[in-house]
Amino acid sequence: MYRNIFDTHAHYDDHKFDDDRCALLDSLPEKGVCGVVNAASDLASSVKGMELTARWPWLYCAVGVHPHEADGFQESDLAKLAEFSRIEKVVAIGEIGLDYHYDFSPRDIQRAVFEAQTRLACDLGLPVIIHDREAHADTMEVLRKYRPKGIVHCFSGSAELAMEIVKLGMYVAFGGAVTFKNARRAVQAAAVVPDDRLLVETDCPYMAPEPLRGRRCDSSMIVYVAERLAAIRGVDPQALLDQTCANAQAVYNL
Repeated sequence: MYRNIFDTHAHYDDHKFDDDRCALLDSLPEKGVCGVVNAASDLASSVKGMELTARWPWLYCAVGVHPHEADGFQESDLAKLAEFSRIEKVVAIGEIGLDYHYDFSPRDIQRAVFEAQTRLACDLGLPVIIHDREAHADTMEVLRKYRPKGIVHCFSGSAELAMEIVKLGMYVAFGGAVTFKNARRAVQAAAVVPDDRLLVETDCPYMAPEPLRGRRCDSSMIVYVAERLAAIRGVDPQALLDQTCANAQAVYNL
């Protein structure tokens, strides 16, 4: 059995876990999971994430407002996020960023909310968890402007973009998408990210890896991501999990 599985991005506050959340989370350590960061999408899920961390010592959380929810963001929300950040197990601001695929919020508002939360993270000395979907140029412009610590999660860009992110001192996280049959760009990017900047994640309950695609995802399924990344990089899967666990602890200051 694999050990040192650190899932750097999950959503255990999601309603898809309502029926068995406690039993599932209780079972993860026996499956080799040593750490999980629950990422928020808005203030309500930030609060839920903080509540979850009180029960499981290996569970941490991020607080923030996702680009889908940016249209409802208020200036006073920054003060609330700053207050949340004082909780010991809040380890990042996220997930934040830009989503030009769905455009659930106007792009100018997405950008303003992204920048405001990035500035806050820098002021607080916390890493960011970045959501970037079909918005690579604008995302990189913000990252170059503020130079935050943190992670670009569920990476979907090119190998060249991955290296630009690394040069900014950030980490690149891969999830179930790297196992998909059409994952050419993700595979190319996964091959070039340096060992000390690589992370694994699930984005559960979404993005279950092959051969479990279409099922509700959970952190135990990250082994399929690790095995695929290990094959791409020509390393042992356990060695990759050991490295990505150490990287997760470094970026989240654990």
